[in-house]
Order: sequence, then C-alpha cells, then structure tokens
Amino acid sequence: MIIEPLVPGSDGGIPGPLLAELTALYASNRDFHALSGDFPDPDDVRAEQVAAALAEDMAHPDAEVLLARSEGRLVGMAITLARHPDPADPDPWIGLLMVDAGTHRRGYGRRLAAAVEDRFRAAGRTAVRLAVLENNPGALAFWASLGYEVIDHRRDRQLDRPCAVLRKRLPTPRRAARVAVVDPDGAVFLFRYENAEDGVYWALPGGGLEAGESPREGALRELREETGWTDLEPGPLLCTWEHDFTRAGTLVRQHEHVYVTRGPRREPGGADLAAAHAADLILDWRWWSRAELAAPAEQVWPPDLGRLLAEFGECDMPRPNGAVEKGN
Repeated sequence: MIIEPLVPGSDGGIPGPLLAELTALYASNRDFHALSGDFPDPDDVRAEQVAAALAEDMAHPDAEVLLARSEGRLVGMAITLARHPDPADPDPWIGLLMVDAGTHRRGYGRRLAAAVEDRFRAAGRTAVRLAVLENNPGALAFWASLGYEVIDHRRDRQLDRPCAVLRKRLPTPRRAARVAVVDPDGAVFLFRYENAEDGVYWALPGGGLEAGESPREGALRELREETGWTDLEPGPLLCTWEHDFTRAGTLVRQHEHVYVTRGPRREPGGADLAAAHAADLILDWRWWSRAELAAPAEQVWPPDLGRLLAEFGECDMPRPNGAVEKGN
C-alpha cells in the first residue's frame, strides 16, 4: 500500500479523475454517513459535496489529506490535524480514516492507521487522538483493537454530536541487541531490572545500539560493559523480538536481536560495573536453570526465552578464548 498526500490542482481544486475516485470512496461508506449525518442523503453522495467537504478540511493550515493506494487503486484516505484548535490539547489528531467498503477485512484500515502513526512519530509526536461517534460501536471496537483508549466524552465542534475521545501513545523506536550466555549445565545469565511503570523483570545482558553500530557489534560491546567478560563473542542469532517499555519516562518500542553463546558460570567483574549498572537500572543478577526459565516466578524478557533455548538446534557456538563447540 502506498500513502501519498492529496495535492490540489493549479486552480486549488481537486482534479476531476481524482475527485471521481474520492466520491466513489465516500459513497461506498453509506452506513457511516447515515450515522454521521455528514451528507444530506447518504444514498446520494455527490462529487460537489465531497469537494466542498475536503476544501473545508484542507483550509485548516495544520490539516493533511492522505490517500492510500493498492495496485494503483484508491482504497482509503485519512485526514489528519497536526494541532487541535484547542491550545490546551498537545496531540495531533486523526480527523477521519475511511476505507473503501468493498475492501473491508483486508487489513487496509490497520495499515493506513499505522502509516499515519508512523508519520506523527517521525515528526517527534508522542501520542495521537481521534473522536468516534458514540453511535458507532464498530469504529470504537476497531480503534480499541489498535491500542487506543477512551480518555473523554464530549460533543464535536461542528455538528454537536456526542463523541468518545480516544488517545494512543506513540512509542519511540529503539534498536537493541542482547546475548544469552549459557553455562555448561544449560543455565542462562540474567540481570534484574525494576522501574515504576514496568515493574520487576529479568533480561539478558545487552542494550541500545549506538549510531552506525550493527546488532552484533552492539551485543558484544554491551556484554563487555555490563559483565566485564572480554573472552566471549556473540554466537548465532537466537531470535528477534519487539516490545514496548518505558525508559527514562519515555514509551519505547524496542526491536532486539538476541544472540546465544557459551561461557563458564561466574560472576560479573570489573571496576566500572557499578556505574554501568546504576545507569541501566540493573539491581541484581543470577544464573537461571532451564527448569526455572520454563516456569519463571518473575517476568523474563523475551517472555519465551526458555522455549527458544530448549528448541535451539545444532549449531556452532563460540566458547571462551575463541574455541567452538556444538550446541545441544
């Protein structure tokens, strides 16, 4: 699916062929227009009415109309507002998201919503809002399934219709890498973290990548900084996974590469460990047996680490000092 802004013609209007496509898109959503009352007759949506509605939307200096195409066909559109007229509202808004009714249940709505969120995230925005008509439970369920939460109930400015206001936080993307160090008995080394929003959890040595750093390079650097072990190398890729968490008060969506290697059972060591652990909010560490990982008493990231290691097949795994051993 390709997303492109609507660009008016040289006369400020919408070119005829595009207006015809937009009119067909609006007309396909007859049931929504019957609920919203946006058009006098939802069974007879006309091009001049669509043109007038879009002209009113685009007259706002912070508004943008985005068109979604698949294989050249217009399958959806979204109208966004970078800033709400209420100066007390800090978030951008999705004013309208519409998908051709003939293409429903193909994922276009979710993909279009994700594309809009990505644009706001790239612009440095941390959340997005929208309003859903109270008489439209289907739309409310759709947005709730995407992670939007109802934060208010109010009437809209234009037609005084009762609406639910929804909001979604937009996590900041972050790339990271970690290493699962496995001892001769199959136990895995984990750090214990705790913060106010995510609670207590255990995770592998590792962290965020630096600029220009590959995941394997970052995994090696983080492993040495956090453990002081300089005789280990990241081995094969165990998995990648993505999760949201809070870091320094900011919601982060972290994409991690997780590698696996072998090493002796030992404690972390080094003069700089205390400072590194304080900076990363590391409170404790210990070796977890496979039995403990199979039924962890506390949260472990990634959550299926025990299964991943149990299913890990035969492969070459580095050992200390560059030796190599076959994995079990």
